[in-house]
Amino acid sequence: MSKEALNSTSIAARPHVGILRTYAPGLLLCLIAVVIAMTVNIFLPGVSPLIVAIVAGIALTNVVRLPESTSPGITLASKKLLRLGIVFLGLQLVISDIISLGVPMLVVIVCIVAGGLLGTVAMGRLLKMKPAQALLIACGFSICGAAAVAGVEGVTDADEEEVVTAVALVVIFGTLMIPIIPFASQLLGMNPEMSGMWAGGSIHEIAQVVAAGGIIGGSALGVAVIVKLARILLLAPVVAILSVRQRRQGQTAPDGKRPPIVPIFIIGFLLMVILRSTFTLPDVVISTGSFLQTALLSAAMFGLGCGVKIRNLIRVGARPFILATASTILVGGIAVAGIEITHLA
Repeated sequence: MSKEALNSTSIAARPHVGILRTYAPGLLLCLIAVVIAMTVNIFLPGVSPLIVAIVAGIALTNVVRLPESTSPGITLASKKLLRLGIVFLGLQLVISDIISLGVPMLVVIVCIVAGGLLGTVAMGRLLKMKPAQALLIACGFSICGAAAVAGVEGVTDADEEEVVTAVALVVIFGTLMIPIIPFASQLLGMNPEMSGMWAGGSIHEIAQVVAAGGIIGGSALGVAVIVKLARILLLAPVVAILSVRQRRQGQTAPDGKRPPIVPIFIIGFLLMVILRSTFTLPDVVISTGSFLQTALLSAAMFGLGCGVKIRNLIRVGARPFILATASTILVGGIAVAGIEITHLA
């Protein structure tokens, strides 16, 4: 090969080497966190790797000062890898399972998401909070936790601090719900199936729903997961509606671009749902998809956790916490009222 050709090849390779050097430190840190989180889950199956990862991120960033070189890779994980994880989350949804809940319960789930969104945004206005932050909290608490916060971020004008605050609130309040829902359902005399529906209809993260369903026992876990997956399915139309609204208002995303009508990751999510619901996939495909979803979302949760500074949470004041409390009560109240009505009918 001639000297000129060798030089040309070397120049072409430099951008790739530069990209690798830029993102490798942060992604390596995320990989270590994922391995630790998934190892903890092996020995403690009741502990979600997503929760372990985000708590590890929060703890690490508040105890030590992370090198600046890790920032690009951590940001990549908290944004791009999270959206890829949401795509693989679609493989966990089977439309027939959701339909099996019955029309009355499906109506209740729509009311939970719609009522939670609209009510939380309205309460945010009363508290004079920034509309973007109120919307992020509303989506996280009404749909599917941190994944919803990050999914909606691209179709709002929210800044980084508002995103990490919403994620932190999801972790705090969703974790508190794990023991509260089983205890409250016992006080109300609900059977395991109704208790599971309440857990799936009111708790923020799917991992937190699994934990609560396991505490309740009996048939609660299965129905709780299905109800929660039905709420997750509504992420797609909510993101599409918000994107259209933002385009009509002439708003742009933080990167200055107009958001697509339907983000690519939402299209991927829906394609995965259709694939799982239409074809009988081999177990290895489903298990691989589940592994990738968990690994990608764990990396993303660690990345998001690294953005949660305790001093910043203190600085944001009481209003986000007040709104989070009110939103939790609102979503939980709509869920329990709807479940009681459907079982009386």
